[in-house]
Order: sequence, then C-alpha cells, then structure tokens
Amino acid sequence: MDISSSLAAGAFGKIGRLADPGAASGPTIGQSLESFARDFSETLQRADDAARATMMGESDPQSMVEALAQAQLAVETAVTIRDKVIEAYQEIMRMQI
Repeated sequence: MDISSSLAAGAFGKIGRLADPGAASGPTIGQSLESFARDFSETLQRADDAARATMMGESDPQSMVEALAQAQLAVETAVTIRDKVIEAYQEIMRMQI
C-alpha cells in the first residue's frame, strides 16, 4: 500500500461520500474498509519483510527505512480513522431520542 497523506485524505473523503444515500453507486463502506484493512496488512508485512531482509544482509538499509516510513504512515492513518469513528459514535450516543 503506497499510502500518502493525499491518498489517505482521498480515501477518508470517499468513505464519507459512501454514507450519502444519494451518492453514485460504488463500493460500500464495508468493501472500502475491507480494502483498507487488506492494504494495511500488506504494508505492515512488507515492512516486516524489509526489516528481516536488512538484518540478514539481503537488502540495503534505505529500502528498510522506506518500508518502515510507509508502515508508520499507514498506522497513523488507521489511528486517525479510528479516532474519527469513535468521535462519531460518541456524538451519536449524545443525541437525544
């Protein structure tokens, strides 16, 4: 997953549009989250593989640093999305019936 801040913002915006019933047909929120989770897992696996290859002397340190930076960005994006979901849930729970 080659995630950048603009890609993360675009994905987050796409999830928001999916909640709009009048939006054009496309992937559901569940499909988008499944895709994000799969990409997230692949990014972490690539970072782990790069670190392992560097420790074994099979790869240069630069590729490990790049893979770890991508993993860090993916984790930060996941945490931000989690925080927004929790914030939305708390806002819903504060609504009066």
